[in-house]
Amino acid sequence: MPKSIQEIKAQFDQADPGQLSQLCALYGEDPRAGVQSLIKKVKKAQEKLEKEYARLEAMTEYEKKYPNASYICGIDEAGRGPLAGPVVAAAVILPKDCRILYLNDSKKLTPARREELYDIIMEQAVSVGVGIIDAGRIDEINILQATYEAMRQAVSKLSVKPDVLLNDAVRIPGLDILQVPIIKGDAKSLSIAAASVIAKVTRDRMMLAYDQVFPGYGFAQNKGYGTQEHMDKLKADGPSLIHRASFIGGILSGEKKKKSADYHARGSHYESAAAAVLEKNGYEILASNYRCVMGEVDLIGKDGDCLAFVEVKYRSSETMGSPQEAVDGKKQQRIIRCAQWYLMKNHLPEDTPVRFDVVSILGSHVTLDKNAFGA
Repeated sequence: MPKSIQEIKAQFDQADPGQLSQLCALYGEDPRAGVQSLIKKVKKAQEKLEKEYARLEAMTEYEKKYPNASYICGIDEAGRGPLAGPVVAAAVILPKDCRILYLNDSKKLTPARREELYDIIMEQAVSVGVGIIDAGRIDEINILQATYEAMRQAVSKLSVKPDVLLNDAVRIPGLDILQVPIIKGDAKSLSIAAASVIAKVTRDRMMLAYDQVFPGYGFAQNKGYGTQEHMDKLKADGPSLIHRASFIGGILSGEKKKKSADYHARGSHYESAAAAVLEKNGYEILASNYRCVMGEVDLIGKDGDCLAFVEVKYRSSETMGSPQEAVDGKKQQRIIRCAQWYLMKNHLPEDTPVRFDVVSILGSHVTLDKNAFGA
């Protein structure tokens, strides 16, 4: 008695890829339309898979040019063009003969596919390094130099030194490694494609987090690019802490630019005054204007064995409320998250003594409030 169509389908479903051709041949003469439809579907999927493997093989052209290299590294970046957020570079070394299905230039992939490939790359790669350069540094040295810096940083974080760098269209200054710039390399080299996915997903995740810290700009959707929503918010309220001043000068009105510049200048003045007060009280200043994906902390200092995260608040008079009142619960939570990030990024023990202080400046009167709030 012949097998039912359902039984044959189950047989196909349970078969290894190498057995599918044999099953197609076995049931090729079965006259039932359901069986023939199943075979047609399987053959079409096989053809599609063969084309995908051929595409992947073509994307190893540059890797194959260096058969004696132990480690070939692909490098790419994400975030050169946005108005806000960091530029992120990734360096990825894949194993020889590695073929990750559907890996391609990150711009040609859906967000869901990128996330899926990110996990596969992180699992299969010999080594992955990521470099992140924030908006302040971009403004300081320009986006091109910041991109190079992010790429050097990514290479420095690899666990092994590569013999060859396959770069997406650039030659990175300051590296003593053979470099091969490839125009549109993220579509021509598997190694560069892998780097493009890691860089893109890393940056997109950061912008999703920034959207919670700086709401209204649409960072979760636009990733810092100049959409209408983003531009309207910029014009109405000015820039956030992660905007690139060198990118948005033409967007803001003269009044808004002056207001933004005055705000940052005043903030720097009061933070310097607060740092002087802390030092007089025995603090060692470790960082000022510390920025991370969770937000910003004005000052970080060491008071004995305790790590102090310090918020600085200024009021010209009490008619605007006290400086302490400005550090509300939402602001406190951002500072606490920044502190947790700082501990993690600096590999400090979880039981490191931590305190949250506030320096209040009311007119010319300065007050240090230790342990102003707790985690």
